[in-house]
Amino acid sequence: MTSRNTEWMIEDAQAESWLAAQELCARRHVVSVDGCEVVWRQFGQGEPLVLIHGGHGSWLHWARNIDALSSRFSLLIPNLPGYGDSSTPAFDDLSSLVDLTLASLEQLIGTDTAFNLCGFSFGGLVCAHIAVRRPDNIRRLGLLGPGGHGGPRRPRGTLVNWKRALSDEELSAAMQHNLWVHMLHGDDQIDSLAMRIHTQACIDTRFRSRGISQTGGLPATLEGYAGETLFLWGEHEVTCTPEVLMQTLVSGHTGRVGRIVPCVGHWVQYEAAEAVNAILLRWFEQGQVV
Repeated sequence: MTSRNTEWMIEDAQAESWLAAQELCARRHVVSVDGCEVVWRQFGQGEPLVLIHGGHGSWLHWARNIDALSSRFSLLIPNLPGYGDSSTPAFDDLSSLVDLTLASLEQLIGTDTAFNLCGFSFGGLVCAHIAVRRPDNIRRLGLLGPGGHGGPRRPRGTLVNWKRALSDEELSAAMQHNLWVHMLHGDDQIDSLAMRIHTQACIDTRFRSRGISQTGGLPATLEGYAGETLFLWGEHEVTCTPEVLMQTLVSGHTGRVGRIVPCVGHWVQYEAAEAVNAILLRWFEQGQVV
């Protein structure tokens, strides 16, 4: 075994310990809707802030944000249907996914409770649809690298089919490559925690979101929502050119603001956690951006 692999083993043990501690802190809710179980994790106290993960993701897409955001809000973070420990749904369309997720949330907090809402990647598209269906309940909306924008992508490279891996070493290499290609810009950000989160989320994903995100629909959906909306992208976002979307989704739209976080990629709230946490806290508390 090489020294690099030994180093990974030490880091893996630390990541597992950290993740186990997060689970212990979470209040876990299993909500059944039409026979499908949606698992939510809750942290902190205060006004509700709902966080929706991206495709091939899980609640742990928000791993580096939970401590900071739960100091001011009651965080409600699901594994969407077909992800993580939630049930595999009988459907494969966005509308049904939104219906089921929203119904499970309303079982938790009631149909009249106001809440803040924030989504990452495919979760941003899900949030846009939730906001349109419940505009009077949404205090403020945040969309981080949202999917469904319909514009051109700028891939960093070609993703590897990790399902073809024949060993743990091949799987690890594929996941590390895919994190670099699609999720994280800085090599030093591809740490054991990111590897652990991304690998397990990919293995557990049963709902296929990529085709839905690439079909588009976000701009048209948001035309039906007039509430305050924050857009946030990493400078090296690969799913779009942020400067272009700043013009099409933000400029000229009352109540919308946008920011581009320097030096980071798609998984912006992980790679620039401290900066993003500050932005989100100020946005959801005051409606302002740092």
